[in-house]
Amino acid sequence: MEPSFSVVVMTLLSLIVLAALTLPFLVHKVEEELEIFLLVCGLCAVTVSSAWSGHLIAEALKEPLAITAAVLVLGVLFKRFGHWTAHALHAVERKAGPRILLFLTVFFIGLFSSVLTAIIAALITAEIIKLLDLPAPQKTRLAVYACFAIGFGAILTPIGEPLSTIVIAKLKGEPYQADFFFLLRLMGVWILPALVFFAAFAARLGNRPLTATPSGQTEAESYKQILVRAGKVYLFVAALILLGEGLKPLAARTITHLSKYALYWINSLSAVLDNATLASIEIMPSLPKESLVFLLTSLILAGGLLIPGNIPNIICASKLGIKSREWARAALPVGLGLMVVYFILLCIVL
Repeated sequence: MEPSFSVVVMTLLSLIVLAALTLPFLVHKVEEELEIFLLVCGLCAVTVSSAWSGHLIAEALKEPLAITAAVLVLGVLFKRFGHWTAHALHAVERKAGPRILLFLTVFFIGLFSSVLTAIIAALITAEIIKLLDLPAPQKTRLAVYACFAIGFGAILTPIGEPLSTIVIAKLKGEPYQADFFFLLRLMGVWILPALVFFAAFAARLGNRPLTATPSGQTEAESYKQILVRAGKVYLFVAALILLGEGLKPLAARTITHLSKYALYWINSLSAVLDNATLASIEIMPSLPKESLVFLLTSLILAGGLLIPGNIPNIICASKLGIKSREWARAALPVGLGLMVVYFILLCIVL
């Protein structure tokens, strides 16, 4: 790649990132059709970086199928059997109260996302939130806290989410010999306090009864709504695959030879760029454990800042009708604040 051409490519890719970060908040139509907009961004990024290949096209068409199928199947199951969830929620609230209900929901959804997978955990979370008697802004905040918790919890095992799968694959050789429980041992002490933190924030929303008697539940969504939502999730995931591949040259050029402190903040890009893509570039067996903790913590936190940051955000936002500005309004203060807190703690401890 000639230097002048490289500068042009890097500039265009930077503009695509800037557009993905800003236009959903500045243009109402973009916010309304976010998955289409991100798909266009992905197509442009792949074209600019000359990354088109048969393998990429096949991946963009195939990879979203499993997630879309899970959204579709669980949507139908919750439509048919969601009243059981309503009964369970109502029973827990009667015995423990609304604050404990929200605390337990967020904590255990986050913790067990490492075995349920982030996708299933997000689908369950969205269905639970739909059943709760909360104003729309509070439902958004609850979804944000739960998705942050899922992002933290899912990294504990290689089956939780793509980020953890890639990390284990890249570190399975010397010197780490990463096994199934490697990330639990490496990150557990940093993950569990975060789960408690987000669960405690969620509990603050339970200042009044949240569940109605089962006979008072609202009517379930239609099959058409379930199909439309599954289609939007398919487009969203395909868009992120294309965007991640197209922006790889920019990410690789930007992060080369940066310190762990700089990378911690550069990883804020995972708010719009799949954090698994950044992990595939950054994570190397030569990194010391301290640097691994720095990088993984920032990737997890930044992934919750905006809707495109990870799959749980996309699923919950789609099922609950949360828009980009609503998500950012709830997620940015707590997410950026926690990034600062973790940065200080990591610098002191590590």
